[in-house]
Amino acid sequence: MSDIIRAHLPCPDCGSSDGMTEYSDHSYCFVCAKWTPSTTRERTNAVSKHLIPIGDMEYRALRARGIRADTCQKYAYGCTRAEDGSPLQIATYYDDEGRVIFQKTRDKDKNFCVLGKKQHRFYGQHLYHSGRKLCITEGEIDCLTVSQVQDNKYPVVSVPFGCQSADKIFRENLDWLLGFEEVIVMFDEDEAGQKAVRKLSGILPPGRLKIAHLPLKDPNECLLAGKPDYIISAIWNAEEYRPDGIHNGKDMLDILLSDDGDTEGYDFPWAEQLTRMTRGIRKGEMILLTAGSGIGKSTTARELAYDLHMTHGLRVGMIMLEEAPKKTLRDLMSIHLSKPLHLMWSEKVKEEVRQHYGEVFADGGILLYDHFGSIESDNLLDKIRYMIVTGGCDFVVLDPITIAVTAMDDAARDERSTIDRLMTSLRSLIEETRAGILVVSHLRKTDNKSCPFEQGGTISMDDLRGSGSLKQLPDTIIAIERNQQTEDEDERNVLRLRVLKCRFTGDTGLADKVRFNKKTNRLEPIDPLDTPKDTQKGEEDECPF
Repeated sequence: MSDIIRAHLPCPDCGSSDGMTEYSDHSYCFVCAKWTPSTTRERTNAVSKHLIPIGDMEYRALRARGIRADTCQKYAYGCTRAEDGSPLQIATYYDDEGRVIFQKTRDKDKNFCVLGKKQHRFYGQHLYHSGRKLCITEGEIDCLTVSQVQDNKYPVVSVPFGCQSADKIFRENLDWLLGFEEVIVMFDEDEAGQKAVRKLSGILPPGRLKIAHLPLKDPNECLLAGKPDYIISAIWNAEEYRPDGIHNGKDMLDILLSDDGDTEGYDFPWAEQLTRMTRGIRKGEMILLTAGSGIGKSTTARELAYDLHMTHGLRVGMIMLEEAPKKTLRDLMSIHLSKPLHLMWSEKVKEEVRQHYGEVFADGGILLYDHFGSIESDNLLDKIRYMIVTGGCDFVVLDPITIAVTAMDDAARDERSTIDRLMTSLRSLIEETRAGILVVSHLRKTDNKSCPFEQGGTISMDDLRGSGSLKQLPDTIIAIERNQQTEDEDERNVLRLRVLKCRFTGDTGLADKVRFNKKTNRLEPIDPLDTPKDTQKGEEDECPF
């Protein structure tokens, strides 16, 4: 093990004022992580490696630091002069028997040096054996400060070599730390200090470690600013340490009772049973819509987007990757006007669209992404985030997710893991923004079904294409079944809506039958009296049409 020669030195590489420590055979900066071997054994410091006798030190007030002489004497923080006559401050470390084990010196240029054999021990540890509260600071001066503002009555120690090695000091002195009911860490309010705090997680039993926060950089800065009460308040208001994302249930009643709309569902149009089974479509959830090729996934997604905007007054983003924005606009206007505009496009129809266009789009509540085909996932996520955060969208439609991953470098090699990453990112975005995302997904091709999806074959969770995340991460999964090859023209336009998954209610199974009306270009409900009631046999039949 290399001996520490000097600590808290300026780093010539990153410019840190005190991040570098000089060892017997190398130097290391804890800020920029630069490791540099020693080029010479000669030291310019005027202090030898031998301990300074206690009798050669004087305990006097540190006026520049606001520290009294009695505080210095209690902690054996003395002053003397080096061989060249320059002033030195010495922090002496003792073992449990009161023997000096090593010293840290500091000269007028803030150069630090370790005398004797360093040990992983807290400064001031010999003064205390147990108690209710123990406060631990990042350095000796801060230790003196915190002790003094409490009239030197309560246990205060500091880590010996900066916060970077605090976790090691904690582990090697765990038995001693367990003698205190609360261990309050008061490290500097900078990045290094807070990073060190996170590394202490899990060393002490749950509830034992608490973190004190100051409005200024460190305790001594508070003292010199004439605000010693800040230190006292920080000790008494120290919070139990929890890693980011971990909460105690006793503190979360307000979260539970907050009116954030998590349980408010918006009815599905033309599908009463689907609404009853799922309790509607909710913000803060991922809804996955799946079906075979040409069955009506995009048609259904557009109808849902239109209804969310026009019926419920919500802002909707639409990323339709299999069609140009012009087609999306035309199809939305077809829904609004209840006409198949693509079959009757003319100057007369254009004028009608011009007259009614503002009824759908004038409020700016529908955002579209102008792209045809695949895009990079990071770019895609940026677009969705923009729609939600900046554009204020309550829901975003992504149709289809399989197209969204085709441009990724490794998609061809591993489509499953690529979809996994994208679905996970979408899930995180939902949790962050509480928006709803409607994802459209294809089904995998299979030769094992007695009845293909294009002929009305029943869809199951195992038919989802590409990734287990398509099953696991959505809150609701809705499948669309249609026999587009039947001889019965009316039956060819009937869609069966099947709930494969609903976390909110737990209900699954066949929900509704809806009809695509070619005259109006709309989906519409089917009166239960207009179609035979499904039998148990029909539910089990691979090809009920």
